Amino acid sequence: MTGTSAVRHNETPVPPLRSRFAAGASLMVALATLALLAVFTAENLLYVLASLVCGLLAISTLWVAATDHRWRWWAAPAGAIFLAGAIASLVATGSSALAIVVVLVGTLSASALATLALRWEVHRVVARRWRPVPPTQRGVLLVNPKSGDGKAARLRLADEAHRLGIETIILEKGDDLRSLAEKAVEKGADALGMAGGDGSQAVVAAVAADRGVPFVCVPTGTRNHLALDLGIDRDHPLRALKAFGPAREASIDLAEVNGEVFVNNVSLGVYASIVASDQYREAKGRTVAELLPSMFGPGAPAFGLAISGPDGPVPDACVIEVSNNVYRLSSVAGFGSRPRLDAAALGVTTLSVHGARDVDRLVALEVAGHPERFEGWRQWTSRELVVEGLPALAAAVDGEARTWDPPLHFRSRPGVLRARIAPGEPGASPALLHPPVSAKTFVGLVHVMFGKPSGVLLDQAQVRRPGLMEIG
Repeated sequence: MTGTSAVRHNETPVPPLRSRFAAGASLMVALATLALLAVFTAENLLYVLASLVCGLLAISTLWVAATDHRWRWWAAPAGAIFLAGAIASLVATGSSALAIVVVLVGTLSASALATLALRWEVHRVVARRWRPVPPTQRGVLLVNPKSGDGKAARLRLADEAHRLGIETIILEKGDDLRSLAEKAVEKGADALGMAGGDGSQAVVAAVAADRGVPFVCVPTGTRNHLALDLGIDRDHPLRALKAFGPAREASIDLAEVNGEVFVNNVSLGVYASIVASDQYREAKGRTVAELLPSMFGPGAPAFGLAISGPDGPVPDACVIEVSNNVYRLSSVAGFGSRPRLDAAALGVTTLSVHGARDVDRLVALEVAGHPERFEGWRQWTSRELVVEGLPALAAAVDGEARTWDPPLHFRSRPGVLRARIAPGEPGASPALLHPPVSAKTFVGLVHVMFGKPSGVLLDQAQVRRPGLMEIG
């Protein structure tokens, strides 16, 4: 099974004619609209520049409003304002009403056609990733009743599972989750599900992968990043139970550190030290605010992390993050998700900060949405990785505090887990469904227009991590 999903993904067929037409029409309309703006305002260079800039911004923001509901309430008004600016430039030059109508229709049409082409391509890729599978014969669901402040109990999850004919095991104090999952398979379970947070999901997913049975993720934890990237609606955990019936299945990767499986990421350094604090679970925001200054201030402890990147050793790393596949920022706010869980790669990010000036610059770049421009920021991908450090090295594994003696050996396990999702689930992460508008987006549209595989368009995930406190 190893590597199957990666090979399948690379064999992307030619985009269908409707996608090629929509992509090409979008680009042609956009170029024609911008050319008309220049012609209509050619008598005044200032108006030319203003109209071109406003036209481009109008197309981009209207596209964001159409493709991502989270930003609709600011992107749509912003697009309208930029469009109004382009029209104002025409009015200022005395252009006719016809010119204004042409520009208005062209901007809206270019945005709509690009959105349509993108959505068709995304849905096509999602459909290829998931294959239909019959219902399980004896599915077993393990439930952590304490995850998500008792979310499973509030939703009466066990009752719904019983109604659907799913055998349910409720964890009790002192239970060994891995042992319970292994015994369930030994007794005949043909699928394992886990209702809980990402730490619990990783334990059961590891057993499912080792025993060759499918895995069902039921998001009843706090953040549920695995569910997010599998394309499971985290607001409706009961719907996820339907994955034990007729469902869709895909082979995805796992990753491990010193033999322990993780599904999302491992953080070393600053974040790991904060997670290890006794008060972190009860008051995360306050704990971060109290401890972060001391992590970078005078007399801050040396983390002693040693790692080598593609260009050699990384000096003075205060943060090392290793993820199961690559994260991408899906918004300026720093919320992260992964376009793929089958790329057979570890995403690696390191951060080196020296003094208050570096902290100020890093914060400014984070606010601007470009932390990757910070001089101490390094990112790459790898199949295997070794991290050295001080004895009793603190780590945050899928958001859970752990301690290891170095060295830490990381490796990717490609395509080892068969994940099932319910038929009605999106089946794609926000990073895939809502890619940002960028130069790569337009290159991707050109590729689609000429019938090339849409990897540039759909996998434009630069190696960027989630915001520092969005991990785990």
